[in-house]
Amino acid sequence: MSDKRETRIKSVQNLAPVYNVRDDAKTRRRVALTQMLGRAYNQFNAGDDAAAEKLLEEVLRQDRSSIDAWTLRATIYSKRGDVVHSGEYYRKAAQLAPQRGDVLNNYGAWLCANGYPAEALVWFERAMADPAYGEQPGTLANSGGCALQAGQRDRADHDLRRALELDPSNAYALESMARNEYDKHRYFEARAFSERRLATTVPATASVLKLAIQIEQELGDRAAASRYQQRLVKEFPETVAVEPRG
Repeated sequence: MSDKRETRIKSVQNLAPVYNVRDDAKTRRRVALTQMLGRAYNQFNAGDDAAAEKLLEEVLRQDRSSIDAWTLRATIYSKRGDVVHSGEYYRKAAQLAPQRGDVLNNYGAWLCANGYPAEALVWFERAMADPAYGEQPGTLANSGGCALQAGQRDRADHDLRRALELDPSNAYALESMARNEYDKHRYFEARAFSERRLATTVPATASVLKLAIQIEQELGDRAAASRYQQRLVKEFPETVAVEPRG
């Protein structure tokens, strides 16, 4: 009796495990949409915005709750200079993902860039409250630059310095700190930040070159101001040069 029982138990133990694989229509649809969204990002990164947008339209036709699809669509419209639609799509993504830091940062950045700095600061705070996102140097730089626009200089100083602790070569934070120090009439400190900004791998902008000219003029270094002036005219010929002081 015991021998038969032992044989039966062994035969059960030697059976191959059974796996239940779900291959229903819903799963296949989700996978297909994910792949389509991936192709849209690839097309966008390759510079083919039209192809990317066509794919996004199909993704959103099938799934209006795709956060990443709304975000990429907003980015495409922002690249085109369509402020209204890009803002609408960034806001839609933020509404769908009220606790996802990267999405909230995107909408905050749009608000700040389009004249709503006080409102933008609220979204940056919410972004950094996301434990999975935390204190990102880019968001801190955005918050600091926006606080500067809103006239909240103490907050600007705090957020920008924190951003530079995490990322010492953050170009936007360096330029914003140079601006903040210049506005406080701390011209040597402003010079240090502007020089660090111009030493980064991020190409110079007309705004940072104009700021560098103004800083050197305040410090009385006419030669340095002239060098920046020449660079401004050479790299941005369409830009109105800063008038030299006597």
